[in-house]
Amino acid sequence: MDQKLIFLDIDGTLTEPGKNVPPPSAADAVRRAREKGHKVVLCSGRNYGMLFPVLQFGFDGLIASAGGYIEYGGQVVYDCPMTPKQQAEVLDVFKENGIYRTIGGRNSSYTDEGFKEFLAENIQSEGNSELLRWRIQIENELDIRPMSEYDGEPIYGMSFMSRGAERLKKPMELLQEEFEFCIQDEDTCGIVNGELSSKAFDKGSAVKRLCEFLGISREDTIAFGDSMNDFQMLQAAGIGVCMANGSPALLEIADMVCPSVAEDGLYSAFETLKLL
Repeated sequence: MDQKLIFLDIDGTLTEPGKNVPPPSAADAVRRAREKGHKVVLCSGRNYGMLFPVLQFGFDGLIASAGGYIEYGGQVVYDCPMTPKQQAEVLDVFKENGIYRTIGGRNSSYTDEGFKEFLAENIQSEGNSELLRWRIQIENELDIRPMSEYDGEPIYGMSFMSRGAERLKKPMELLQEEFEFCIQDEDTCGIVNGELSSKAFDKGSAVKRLCEFLGISREDTIAFGDSMNDFQMLQAAGIGVCMANGSPALLEIADMVCPSVAEDGLYSAFETLKLL
């Protein structure tokens, strides 16, 4: 089989949501695929600093901040944080509209005070995968700091959570020219969550940038994801694979669906695609 360039989302794909350790089967799949000569790259909405606990399992490169930062073989391929003007506007408009913000710098992430309490109040809304993911991340494995500690470091992206869609109207109106809003399904409690990213990049453009840098055809790429910020990545890759636990819209456009990460889905898919 020709060498493939494999792109892996982390939360809900390589690992269970909010975890830093993949199931043994997933780690084994990555290791065996690389031994076969395939290249494996992390492609995550997490910032650069949040990738380090996962990198120990062995990867050829990384895409952080949903495409805002790309590194391969220790070389920086792309680096595109918000401008200071964009940062100020984004932070202000979300705060003014009472929307909880979690911003991602290159090395650290910061979340609004009161966000953890908000999650606790809405614990019954576990049907919302993003709500569950944030609760696990903040309380356990990911070092997300309080917003009071934010010192102005460059921001690459932001996750947000709102009590209803109405509060998002003004931010979307003011920021639509320069930013994309990737919004997950509204849950039964009316909670809306999603991610804000620059129109200069997304996971799909990151796939294209890295392919161009390496001189690899996109026909020789395979992408694995589970949420709406993986949509463009699955479309850009030669083969797009969605986990069974994925967003309905992603399941519709995927070339292939595999079992969830908790059911050894990554290993199963690698085996089916003859990557092992």
